Amino acid sequence: MNKANINTTLNYSYNFDLKKRKNKQIKFIIFHYTGMKKEIDAINKLINQTSKVSSHYFIKKNGEILTLVPVLYTAWHAGISSWKNYKSLNKFSIGIEISNSGHENKYSKFTKKQIHSILKLSKFLINKYKIKSKFILGHSDISPDRKNDPGEKFPWEYLSKKKIGNWHNLNDRKLQELRNQKISKSQENIFIKNLNKIGYSKNLVKKNNHYKKILATAFQRRFRPKLVNGIIDKECFIISKNLI
Repeated sequence: MNKANINTTLNYSYNFDLKKRKNKQIKFIIFHYTGMKKEIDAINKLINQTSKVSSHYFIKKNGEILTLVPVLYTAWHAGISSWKNYKSLNKFSIGIEISNSGHENKYSKFTKKQIHSILKLSKFLINKYKIKSKFILGHSDISPDRKNDPGEKFPWEYLSKKKIGNWHNLNDRKLQELRNQKISKSQENIFIKNLNKIGYSKNLVKKNNHYKKILATAFQRRFRPKLVNGIIDKECFIISKNLI
């Protein structure tokens, strides 16, 4: 990889803001999966001006990286979103779409070639735009009430070992002993507060326990992918404490 640049195939989209942004405005990398059965259909959607969606990069199943929107323009990938005090993350982020059929179409593992390209592209962008690990996120992190991607099969733990994104530093075997252990209502409330401190939205509609389940599910997809059930147990609670 050339340190000054990265090799990509240009396949430009119409869907971006015309006003250029500055390097210092770019704070986040947001990963998505396409959620479509056919890769070519996903690419066509992202470049078609009637779809009103796009991303900066697209990673094909064979690992090829496409540039759809130059990074200094705002692509339309995040939608209604928030993290910490940031709202509408499009203007602050780089969007990376990864070809994958998604939860509604027999969700599959990401290919080894895709993971290699994710690693290579991420390192390049982190170095170029000085992006912090805590601001490398999935779409479900910033829009937990709307999105599931990139999902529990995305290699967050592996990437964190390469200094891409955050992960806890707890012992997996000890953690597993806490799985499915019940916690008190006060601990549940502390868990939600911990998630808010990490960055998850404080603004979800609070009806019964529905909002807790939405946040817990997003958190599990990211930090406890082996069991995604929306139930806040002791394992989730301890991981949230460790992350803050």
